[in-house]
Amino acid sequence: MDAEAEFPLDQSFAIEAPDVQTIPFVFNSPHSGRTYPRAFIEASRLDPMSIRRSEDAFVDELFAGVRDRGAPLLHALFPRAFLDLNREPYELDPKLFSGRLPQFANSSSARVAGGLGTIARVVAESQEIYSGRISIEDALSRIRRHYRPYHDALRRLLAKTHVAFGCAALIDCHSMPTTIRVISGRTRADIVLGDRFGNACAPIIMETADRALSALGYKVARNKPYAGGFITEHYGRPERGLHALQIEINRGLYLDEIRFVKRPSFDTLARDLGFMVDALATIPPQDLLPTRAAAE
Repeated sequence: MDAEAEFPLDQSFAIEAPDVQTIPFVFNSPHSGRTYPRAFIEASRLDPMSIRRSEDAFVDELFAGVRDRGAPLLHALFPRAFLDLNREPYELDPKLFSGRLPQFANSSSARVAGGLGTIARVVAESQEIYSGRISIEDALSRIRRHYRPYHDALRRLLAKTHVAFGCAALIDCHSMPTTIRVISGRTRADIVLGDRFGNACAPIIMETADRALSALGYKVARNKPYAGGFITEHYGRPERGLHALQIEINRGLYLDEIRFVKRPSFDTLARDLGFMVDALATIPPQDLLPTRAAAE
């Protein structure tokens, strides 16, 4: 966990890009940031470990190898607890802010009700982050300074990919707590793939990722309990040749969730995810092009 007073506008995210992009895939890690602004830490009631419970720790490093495979990786440097990029831009919780929310804010979503809006009120669905209310001006500043530039960068990467290949596929990379169960409360999934129940990407992307991971021995679930969040839903337009698949990785595979340090198995998992990327790269780009109906 690092600390900074504030992020400069151009240093709140990073793009790890190959010299030449060779596959129509873009990888995104919006929740793996671990630089915590000092003012944010001072406003929190949580200790340094508790505040990290919603962090997708080291997911950016798990997927760092995609650059050598010809695909860019975009990742946030700030943490999810500070600003959640996998939400609508203005999912704002009236319980959290002092001052009047803008009229266009969405204050009634299920995510806001759970305290997990664009500016989260809780971590891990239970622990309050802040000692008291924060100003709405602070929230709007975070969205203006960090949320919008991040999504602008993601859109540019996808647009550049679409121009180069006639299609673009976003792989949105996340992690989930070890406690998650997906089959009648009994079976732990190693990896959950989400495509908004078939609406966010061509079936061949889901099938290829599932087959590659299952062949390596991982227990793979589809769409339950995670079908994909705002990013998957917003950017997945397969009829236009724009695809999005969310991947949730069980943290127990690679992380000590108490001390937030990598397990010895980290390198094996990173290698296996590289094999999945290799499998995705074999999908012919023509299978990802806009459908004829959309083109017409």
